[in-house]
Amino acid sequence: MQYHKLKSGQEPGTYIMENTLVTEEDILTIAKQLSRKRLSRGRAITNATDVKEHLRNLMHEYESEVFAILLLDTKHRILAFKELFYGTIDGASVYPREIVKLALQHNAAAAILVHNHPSGDSTPSQADKLLTKRLKEALGLVDVRVLDHIVVGTEGATSMVEYGWM
Repeated sequence: MQYHKLKSGQEPGTYIMENTLVTEEDILTIAKQLSRKRLSRGRAITNATDVKEHLRNLMHEYESEVFAILLLDTKHRILAFKELFYGTIDGASVYPREIVKLALQHNAAAAILVHNHPSGDSTPSQADKLLTKRLKEALGLVDVRVLDHIVVGTEGATSMVEYGWM
């Protein structure tokens, strides 16, 4: 990561570049840094569209499927963002037991599930929908609400809630 290229500006949320040459790679690195910051512990989730974009920034370039979870407290403040399972180009094994264990460790009240599709297409598969149902049931047993399952593609991210699939 290239943190040295940015300096904080005088106004909150502004930055100054150390040099005038800014490459596309620099911009993508900066976007990832800002997305990680926006998904850091203690920040409140107030806008579903922004969360989708931050998750897309972090996960759209993976060459294999990665399943992650965003754990939230009762006021939808972030407790943790964890990448849990790593798979192949077309799937990852996801273990509900490990997800429930992690949610309990963080004393989470809610969760947003997320995974990427290395193919670039963010349309959830039937297997994604079945997994969501299974995880929602497992987390529900310990009073953790699943707020959404977001599938990240190259050009965008799909919210299962927005499409009525949850």
